[in-house]
Amino acid sequence: MITITLKRSPNGFIRSFAATGHAGYAPEGSDIICAAITAIATTTIGSLMDIAKLNISYRTEPGDIYCETPPPEEMPSGQYLIARTLMDSLALGCRQIEASYGQKYVRVIEAFAE
Repeated sequence: MITITLKRSPNGFIRSFAATGHAGYAPEGSDIICAAITAIATTTIGSLMDIAKLNISYRTEPGDIYCETPPPEEMPSGQYLIARTLMDSLALGCRQIEASYGQKYVRVIEAFAE
């Protein structure tokens, strides 16, 4: 199963996400769920850097994708709005995959960042 953990700041902004594990829906290289989550996560990472122009912390390894943005109060309002839209879109896409395929393969968890 892939677990997606979304950590929100007190104002509701998704400050970081982690996608860990493998769906196990199909053999490696043919798993559309793993491919979909990977595509959403890596596109979000690239967009945060290239569109929002944010300096983020991230890693992309098989079965382990992580991304963390600067605190929202450190972002200019334009960057914040772009980052919020991108992170909310990531959350929506992951929840839609979870709803379509079930928690046997994908589980989205939300928490507040410390």
